[in-house]
Amino acid sequence: MNAQATRLFAVLVLTSLMSLAGCSTTNRLVSEWSNPGYTSAPFRKILVASSAGESAIRRNLEDEFVAQLQAAGIEAVPSYRYIADEQKLDEEAVKKAAKQAGADAAILARAIGVQPRVDYRPGYYYPYTSFGFFGPHFGASWYGLYGPSAYQYNVYSSETTLYDAAKGDVVWTGTVRTYDPDNVNAAIKNYVQTVLKALEEKQLLRPARRER
Repeated sequence: MNAQATRLFAVLVLTSLMSLAGCSTTNRLVSEWSNPGYTSAPFRKILVASSAGESAIRRNLEDEFVAQLQAAGIEAVPSYRYIADEQKLDEEAVKKAAKQAGADAAILARAIGVQPRVDYRPGYYYPYTSFGFFGPHFGASWYGLYGPSAYQYNVYSSETTLYDAAKGDVVWTGTVRTYDPDNVNAAIKNYVQTVLKALEEKQLLRPARRER
């Protein structure tokens, strides 16, 4: 087998293995809770905050939330305008920033854990690296040569909470698991879509009517 054929074979095998292992960027809502006693008018403005480990990723995630919320007709603002990267980003800081921004609601996304996993597949030796967007980057690799191989990866869990900033109440909270994000931008976009879809299904994201 010549060099070109060998490379082609390696790519084909790797593609097949990654398909079997489900290595595409996937975010899944695995649990959620909504306040059964909560009743309120639609939010007029939402502040979005993320406790992502890297400032650039935090800003990209908050900007994506803002973009998708605004596309749905809901005014939104990122927390990085009010909370510096070096400051502690917790519930109290987010509520304070929401008040400064004139927002009546806030969304806070934060990491809660990581679980290492291993999938075993017959395979061809080929290195692979992936990364995440919350805290430490994920690591993943294939190893083996014309025989059984193992794919090591992490499943990252994060929690997103919607607060009523005026009342100080938790309106909704959901846990999302992210599997092998190999593209940060795609992972961020998909993550936001997953969260906002859940909120829309609970009828918690409705554009407020503008006063004439």
